[in-house]
Amino acid sequence: MKNRFSLLIAVVALSFSVGVPWLSAAPAGKKVQIEKVVTSPDNKISLAFSLTDGTPAYAVNFKKRPVILSSALGFDLKDGAMKTGFTLLDAMKSSKDETWIQPWGEEREGHNHYNELAVTLQQAGDQGRKLRIVFRVFDDAIAFRYEWPEQAALKDFDIMDELTEFVFPADHMALWQPAFRPQASEQLYAKTRLSELLRQTRLEHGDASAGDNPKKDPVKAVTTPLIMQTDDGIFLVIHEADLTDYAAMELQPRDNNTLKCYLAPWSDGVRVKASAPSVSPWRFVMISDKLSDIVEKTSATALNLNPPSRIADTSWIKPGKYVGIWWGMHLGKYTWNPSKPGEGSSDGLGATTKNTREYIDFAGKYGFSGVLVEGWNMGWARDWVAHAAEFSFTEPNPEFDLPGLAAYAHEKGVDLISHHETGAVITNYEAQVEAAFAQCERLGIHHVKSGYVGMEPRVNRYDTNGRLIGAEYLDGQYMVRHYRKIAILAAKYHIMLDAHEPIKDTGEQRTWPNFMSREGARGQEYNAWAADGGNPPNHDVNLVFTRFLSGPFDFTPGVIQVTYPQYKKNNRVNTTAAKQLAMYVTFYSPLQMAADLPENYEKHLDLFQFIVDVPADWEETHMLNGEIGEYVTMARKQRGGEDWFIGSITNEKKHDFDLPLKFLANNKTYTAEIYRDADDADWKTNPIAYKIEKRLVTRDSILSLHLAPGGGEAIRLKPATQKEQETLKTKG
Repeated sequence: MKNRFSLLIAVVALSFSVGVPWLSAAPAGKKVQIEKVVTSPDNKISLAFSLTDGTPAYAVNFKKRPVILSSALGFDLKDGAMKTGFTLLDAMKSSKDETWIQPWGEEREGHNHYNELAVTLQQAGDQGRKLRIVFRVFDDAIAFRYEWPEQAALKDFDIMDELTEFVFPADHMALWQPAFRPQASEQLYAKTRLSELLRQTRLEHGDASAGDNPKKDPVKAVTTPLIMQTDDGIFLVIHEADLTDYAAMELQPRDNNTLKCYLAPWSDGVRVKASAPSVSPWRFVMISDKLSDIVEKTSATALNLNPPSRIADTSWIKPGKYVGIWWGMHLGKYTWNPSKPGEGSSDGLGATTKNTREYIDFAGKYGFSGVLVEGWNMGWARDWVAHAAEFSFTEPNPEFDLPGLAAYAHEKGVDLISHHETGAVITNYEAQVEAAFAQCERLGIHHVKSGYVGMEPRVNRYDTNGRLIGAEYLDGQYMVRHYRKIAILAAKYHIMLDAHEPIKDTGEQRTWPNFMSREGARGQEYNAWAADGGNPPNHDVNLVFTRFLSGPFDFTPGVIQVTYPQYKKNNRVNTTAAKQLAMYVTFYSPLQMAADLPENYEKHLDLFQFIVDVPADWEETHMLNGEIGEYVTMARKQRGGEDWFIGSITNEKKHDFDLPLKFLANNKTYTAEIYRDADDADWKTNPIAYKIEKRLVTRDSILSLHLAPGGGEAIRLKPATQKEQETLKTKG
């Protein structure tokens, strides 16, 4: 690691300049008594902390324009509020500029460069409780977290509410997803003004600003990351980082263009149970007038706000692509349940030795590193959602030769991916998981996909005797602790994790890089059975500007046969085939699935070639163009190689544009392998119409892209061979 670290420390009266006139964190109509300002390394972003009548607040400017007005900080604790009566004990400034290497990711290098302001506050009175707030300002973001130092006045404490606010100067447009709904975060996105979000909240739940009873369902909130766009062209994203032992942050709309932090409560009404010393997650806001900065850097900022890797040797953690006995189950070709045949045919149980060997052969033939098998274990034979406590995570079903298949997979250079569907019965899973991981390690199985189907959106919590204690939220502290426990235990047994129905991604893969991917949004499976017809064409585009801002997403792309009337007459994938290929570039996951049935790939080997060629690990990533909810084009360079890959996807509208290739190397000629929508392609009427073309290009070339309605384009750019340079035509 290269580390260029400078630390400048001084006491309050000497270390800081007063706030500049155009930036103030004091509430309107109040006279600021203490104000400290910290700016980004490039001086474009300024954050002001104020203490007015003992009440802390902050405000943020971007290029001398206010982007966050005076916004509240603090807490309500069970033993009294920590929001007023503060004095400033000390303040320190520091800065950091470091480059670190990611074992896998969208970029090989992480660049962590910020200026920091840390203030220590103490409340008046006999208790004299202390609270430290640390602010960091990057060139494209601000971040802050709360710290409770070790102190006699505060030991164990319960947080009843976090008062953090984000107050905006105008009614911004937002692309949002409701929180606390069934199927957790697997919702479609809405694009409205903040005022419309507030109106919908009050329509459904009454006045959100009047508070709520935490022992009942919370008032409506929205999930993070939340992206907004101002009328004057500034993009903002609110998210959090380093969610370790706390409740996840949702955002609750209030009056005056305000969003308030909302923490999912425990079943007893407490939001967070803590003991000093303790820290909150980082709250951070991305700020840029370039949408590409937002797309490229939001998840990178979350990584920078997490501690370095706790795994010393990461050589066993390897990105890859996999196939699996999965899509056939969602279609009804197979079933998870060995006691009933598949709904679409008589093939029945999917997880058999015969089927798995065929998938292993397919994976080995085409160079895939893994084979996922769902339904391999005992516990699926009845209504498994109602009887999830009966799942075994070590005992295979009688039709599945687990040791033999693991050995056969290794002969083919393939790894089995074990599936742990918990049914959201956490106590049953935690009682077995170490034995299950140990068994995986003995068999040479290094990947586990977990599932938590059944949280609607709570999970029942039981004591060790099986008695129900309460129902806890997926986004609450109970489940945050669970997911972290599983990640740490998996690392002990050299297991790479892919969690479905997960807690949100907040960059913890920097600390635990074995936690490689997760779900956390509506993925491909909705196209197999959803009553609403599946994911609309704009959903795929929306994901790039929402869910993917937080980190990798196991969307499971690659369904080339987008219609399947022999299995499902009323469902289909609402894209063109070419768009499914483009998703391998626009959608990032270091564990990337080729989701379709093997027989469909072998009918379209020309299209399948792109899926075979595209990597799952990248040297660098660029957003080339795009508009929120409309279309987006990404370019990524293969890690450890010279190839580039481009993916471009659109919503239900067609898009035609010219694409410069200035990211390519100088003085080098590339062969462009282009997989595009045919001129008459359309996701509704002609979805599997495509063309595959080759041509020579350089960094001075301009490609003309045609995206059909609901379509896309996938391009591989590889250094041209001498033969290709002699036979192919140069474009541009």
